[in-house]
Amino acid sequence: MGAAAAPYAALVMDARSGEVLHAENADTRLHPASLTKMMTLYVVFEAVENGEIDLDDKVTISRAAAAEPPSKLGLRSGQEIKLRYLIRASAVKSANDAATALAEAISGSEAAFARRMNRTAKALGMSRTTFKNAHGLTEKGHLSTARDMTVLGRHLFYDYPEYYNLFSRRSTHAGIKSVPNTNRRLLNAYRGADGIKTGYTRAAGFNLVASAERGGERVIATVFGGRSTATRNKRVAELLDLGFRKAPSRVAVRRPARPPYLGPVGHGRAGKTVRVSGLVTRSLRPMPRPGAGEDVAVAVAMSVQAPAIEAGVDVAQGAADAGAAPAPAARPAQLAAAAGPATPAPAPRPEVLTRVSTAGGGDWAVNLGRYPSRYHAEKALLTTALTDIAALDGAPREVVRRSGGFDAQFVGLTREGADLACRRLQAREMTCFTVAPG
Repeated sequence: MGAAAAPYAALVMDARSGEVLHAENADTRLHPASLTKMMTLYVVFEAVENGEIDLDDKVTISRAAAAEPPSKLGLRSGQEIKLRYLIRASAVKSANDAATALAEAISGSEAAFARRMNRTAKALGMSRTTFKNAHGLTEKGHLSTARDMTVLGRHLFYDYPEYYNLFSRRSTHAGIKSVPNTNRRLLNAYRGADGIKTGYTRAAGFNLVASAERGGERVIATVFGGRSTATRNKRVAELLDLGFRKAPSRVAVRRPARPPYLGPVGHGRAGKTVRVSGLVTRSLRPMPRPGAGEDVAVAVAMSVQAPAIEAGVDVAQGAADAGAAPAPAARPAQLAAAAGPATPAPAPRPEVLTRVSTAGGGDWAVNLGRYPSRYHAEKALLTTALTDIAALDGAPREVVRRSGGFDAQFVGLTREGADLACRRLQAREMTCFTVAPG
């Protein structure tokens, strides 16, 4: 007789609002398998962003990491490999040896890293999840739920957009070889699918957290306990279809609250000072185009002086070199550590940049992401406008202060205009998403 089927659970969520559209056994604690690596990567992204470690740092592979069973990259004990390649291998190949190496590089040991994973899970509201390792191989007490993993997938999309397209790559170069994406069948078969993570062990069955975007709507579906890759993918496609049918076409985007940075504890590495070059020392003021006259005059309320940060690191490099498409001056991985805590403004100024608009007076927006300071959000907006101004059609620029940083967005667009602008920016490998009125 064959092995008993793993317990089944599923959940579908509107990623924009966080509303649950469908749930089956969504709070049953089950084996997550390699869905675990979503949290491993979330913690690594946090560590890189806050200067604990750099993408270019070389990690020495331990005997324990090299000995992890497949799926694996094939790392050897004593081998040195850059952190960026371990990130790629974990996200795309779902390599267990790479995940263990990441854990040891960040926290000194996998046990210490698992404790950090659990602190982060609690901060994200994953109330029924307990991690024991960084890779997801079956271990007593290593359990999660369809609801918690969907919440984690949503946080990855909103909290680290500069890394998100790692999960949609059909293959990637991981330093020692190119590796295929374990989720490539769904990515190829389902229109709009762009992530996130597969998982399989005998105890877990075939698991998947999948996200897809169509016409400004984004849905996340999670399945635990599929019987095979094919049946799991078929069920996920059905759940995504259900989600798109149930999700309203217009809904206010409510980003999940980003947890505070607590820093490493115990065996964690101390943060390092990161020097950043390429920042301007005066206000960025675009020159009028020849013959354009007053219609394109730019009023830039950007008297913010650049921080006095010395030379050393290319601020746009972090996400790109990890394998993700960088946003224009995207909230770079090392930037928060370099700039330090943002000095609070005396009073938030939601609209700091304006332009004579020909956008049609709509209520939609294009959001470029969240930045550690108002200056960097303003710089990203201006850089983007100068790079691809035709796609944005002169839309007003706005910086909104949030609890986790400063959102940079172009406003006053129609839905069609926002969708078109975001597609054009994404075609240039820039990160963005549309925001519905609300």
